[in-house]
Amino acid sequence: MTRMALGDFDSPRRLLGATSLLVIGVVLGSTIYYRLGEGRWDFWDCVYMTVITLSTVGFAETLPGIALVPYARLFTVILIVIGSGVLLYVASNLTAIFVEGDLRGLLRRRRMQREIDAMKGHIIVCGVGSHGEHVVEELASMVINFVVVEQDEGRLLRVREQALAPFHYVIGDATDDKSLEHAGVAKAHGLVAALHEDKENLFCTITARALNPSLRIVARAVETSAVPKLKRAGADQVVSTNRIGGQRMASELIRPQVVAFLDGMIRDKDQNLRIEELTIPSDSGLVDKMLSETPIRDSGALVIAMRTPGGGYQYNPGADARIESNATLIIIAKAPDVERLRSGIAAGTL
Repeated sequence: MTRMALGDFDSPRRLLGATSLLVIGVVLGSTIYYRLGEGRWDFWDCVYMTVITLSTVGFAETLPGIALVPYARLFTVILIVIGSGVLLYVASNLTAIFVEGDLRGLLRRRRMQREIDAMKGHIIVCGVGSHGEHVVEELASMVINFVVVEQDEGRLLRVREQALAPFHYVIGDATDDKSLEHAGVAKAHGLVAALHEDKENLFCTITARALNPSLRIVARAVETSAVPKLKRAGADQVVSTNRIGGQRMASELIRPQVVAFLDGMIRDKDQNLRIEELTIPSDSGLVDKMLSETPIRDSGALVIAMRTPGGGYQYNPGADARIESNATLIIIAKAPDVERLRSGIAAGTL
């Protein structure tokens, strides 16, 4: 008998349910047939007769007078042939579930874990709820290496299917050391704590900070009172989703065109223009030079602000603005131009 492919059912659970119903149907139907044989046999004797026949163990007939019941032995012969085929079919599908399903899934997870172990400078997203899902969407659109940590495997896989690109993930509790270690927290650049509750984000922040003191952590706060607690726990930035949502609603009323312009630029799938930042390391050849003396403006990038190491901002800096060590330039530029500038700064060719 040809084994049914796993793809004929949506999941191994449905396949297991279908095969179980098939076996139960054969056993129940055969038991009823024996029981109706002139009513001379006990119900459990009929069940026992059916089971030993299907299992082909070779025991003697347990129903006394079976030879006297018309067609009873013929039915038993048919039951042996058909029942053996049904059991073989069920066994082959169960084997497929474990071998093709579990084993294949295990190998895929191990391969993914090896790829995560090889990562460095990536971002970890803890939680893919209503907010984490949008974080994943943004990171996927920017082609940034990231790993998702989530307990709900079903939700995680749904988000992965909907993402613009497949991403690596760890199924586990983001507040647990082991889960974050599996996500490569020791070599990660940043972490987003986007779990459902403030206390979960608090524990996640404390755990991540202990595992990697240099990690940049951005945490979500549901209640405003949680903001200072998350900062004390080690978060570099705390995003109050309720506050930002309110500010966005007000901006949509007061300055809708500005909001539309910024949204269009940030979410432009063609990446015609992006608002990006460039950090100038202390050993860069750009340090102590004026903007007019650097190739930044010639690259097509527009410098709209410069953040000094002390935390202050110089907006719309002129051509004579001098670049300080560890300053950050906020620029508007095309994505390829941004990458060329970053590569040049990293390689020391600028």
